[in-house]
Amino acid sequence: MPSTPPVGEPAPLDGQLPASALSGQQDRPLALYVHVPYCRVRCGYCDFNTYTASELGGGASQAGYADTAIAEIRMARRLLGDVDRPVDTVFFGGGTPTLLPSADLVRILGAIRDEFGLLPGAEVTTESNPDSVDAVDLAELASGGFNRISFGMQSAVPAVLATLERSHDPERVPRVVQWAREAGIGQVSVDLIYGTPGESHADWATSLAAALDTRPDHVSAYSLIVEEGTAFARRVRRGELPMPDEDDLAEKYQMADDAMRGAGLEWYEVSNWSTGPDTRCRHNLHYWRGADWWGVGPGAHSHVGGLRWWNVKHPSAYATRLAEGHSPAHGRELLSERDRYLERLLLEVRLAEGIDVGVLDRAGRDALPGLVERGLITPAPDRVVLTDAGRLLADAVVRDLLD
Repeated sequence: MPSTPPVGEPAPLDGQLPASALSGQQDRPLALYVHVPYCRVRCGYCDFNTYTASELGGGASQAGYADTAIAEIRMARRLLGDVDRPVDTVFFGGGTPTLLPSADLVRILGAIRDEFGLLPGAEVTTESNPDSVDAVDLAELASGGFNRISFGMQSAVPAVLATLERSHDPERVPRVVQWAREAGIGQVSVDLIYGTPGESHADWATSLAAALDTRPDHVSAYSLIVEEGTAFARRVRRGELPMPDEDDLAEKYQMADDAMRGAGLEWYEVSNWSTGPDTRCRHNLHYWRGADWWGVGPGAHSHVGGLRWWNVKHPSAYATRLAEGHSPAHGRELLSERDRYLERLLLEVRLAEGIDVGVLDRAGRDALPGLVERGLITPAPDRVVLTDAGRLLADAVVRDLLD
């Protein structure tokens, strides 16, 4: 969850949702996101709403967090009304969710199951740092219903990890992947970051090979983005670190795509690869396709029927709101038809399946011949699908479709 919320209208203390957001909800899939805002070390590049202290007071400690999150889950069930809405995907993100005891994560998942129900075959994911779990933790998560885990590997090169301020030993990654497999967690994903200052092409090749040697079901590879307000951005301003180079990022993206294809993984979103349709991250696909999701936790964002809202950021304020029986929502906005169109275009163009041409407005349709001529989209008559070159320029493709 990004640390800077958008500008919107104040959310009501009772959290009531307008009838327009609830209308037709039984026909839309529902996902739940649970934000766990704790980290052992705050990485210099991170812009997420995270905290390193183990005790924040006011009911916001790690020890009491599960009960607080469960209180919001119960509130969510009430606010969505009597419509039967079993959950299709659950995703625990952070922060580092596995800094909480595995029993707490299982208990939060149990509350979601009790309040909403889980669809048969529901995808249940937790993010994890390699140094935050052991074999016992993973076995407890698997027996409690978690069937997918995403490990924050980022790099296999110690010097790169040091620049990123990541604290784990890269040699631990294959061990935790093995423990997850042995525990019965059916799908394992690894996350990588490329473009760190000082990272050579050889370094990136080492990280790719190490990640793929674990035989993951899924890999996410993201270019380093220097976010304003982070320690990393301050170091760049002081001249201690250079900004990532766009040509270097493009070359490393191509290296990643070549390595993934060689290992039998196919891209399904610009920054995500999987071994096949069954191992794609269904939760993220819900985001990218504009489904409904409820975000639990401080700073978490939600979207239901075109209404978007975000919770108060600080864990203490979040816990206090819920203890008083109030909604933790801080602000919200009802998306206009134009807003929803822009978001759909921005997100669906990045998918391997592309976006239906019929969705485009006149400006978008008029831009198609030029994009085909430049080799950025395929000449398919009914869908806008990025070519390999177009994936490198996905943002430019979207700009052209909007102009």
